Amino acid sequence: MSENIFPTRTNVDAEQRIRRTGHPGCVIWLTGLSASGKSTIATALEQYLCDRGKMAYMLDGDNVRGGLCSDLGFSPEHRRENIRRIGEIAKLFADAGLICITAFISPYRSDRELAHSTVSPGKFLEVYVNAPLQVCEQRDPKGLYAKARAGKLKEFTGVSAPYEPPLKADLELHTDTMSVAECVAQISAMLERVLTEKRH
Repeated sequence: MSENIFPTRTNVDAEQRIRRTGHPGCVIWLTGLSASGKSTIATALEQYLCDRGKMAYMLDGDNVRGGLCSDLGFSPEHRRENIRRIGEIAKLFADAGLICITAFISPYRSDRELAHSTVSPGKFLEVYVNAPLQVCEQRDPKGLYAKARAGKLKEFTGVSAPYEPPLKADLELHTDTMSVAECVAQISAMLERVLTEKRH
């Protein structure tokens, strides 16, 4: 970092933002294999929260890759940089008082831990969207597993690149047996507990 960078402090504090939004900001970090259900759950959760007057916004892997991280590939180094950038953006959203829902494979524990460390204590909730690899391959809505198995897609998580599952996720969702509605209900119940604790 340049020695000529001097961060500016805002005059709007967290309590002012809570009075404005009605709740504290936080990050709900969904992690899991491709086709495990992350984006589907994140989309449904965002809608559920917005319908109930919460300030929520979803950051999705493909959407971010098409803009903010369009300069990155899928090497381990580029994956780490992708998640580093997302962690910083999610932190800003949480600081602004929003419930930021992220849906990224984020395959490496160290990268998720770094994202966690940038967010204020108690404001980062890691959700492991857990579906067996064979179930994800059967779903394969984008045809990515088929391409990876055919050797047409390199560095693909679960096939030619590793995925390190969370050791202590705040919540684990088994999407091979749970519906989207059940997953949303479990996340929202966890979130309500956390937001209630933050208000008191």
